[in-house]
Amino acid sequence: MSEGVKEENQLYDEINITPMLDLAYVLLVIFIIMTTASVQGVKVESPQTVASAPLAKPQMRAITITSDGAVYLDAYPVDMVSLEQRLAEYKSGNPDLPVVLKGDAATHYEKVSEVLEICKKLDITEVGLVTKRVAE
Repeated sequence: MSEGVKEENQLYDEINITPMLDLAYVLLVIFIIMTTASVQGVKVESPQTVASAPLAKPQMRAITITSDGAVYLDAYPVDMVSLEQRLAEYKSGNPDLPVVLKGDAATHYEKVSEVLEICKKLDITEVGLVTKRVAE
């Protein structure tokens, strides 16, 4: 054979992993998007009531209290000091700030009372309590 022509049956010394890495990156991006899209809030077991009306208003803030007493503002964990600060910021931007309080049925009343006191202190008068409707 001549020197300028390559042999077609030569063995490869290296494996090209670029297509495999491309696939791994695509799967990683899909996993990140699906994980962040599935986070909608904090799951709690709401208390049940016979009658309730829907409470959907624009720029509404949701405060969630879990059964172990953890407090969340719009699905982000907060303590009482930062809750008051962030609600004050929202209140300055919207004087008629509506707030929805979503507490677990096993929540200690003391935590609910603390959150309501903060709302009263900030003059937030539109406070709704989330409950489940019981089938009659």
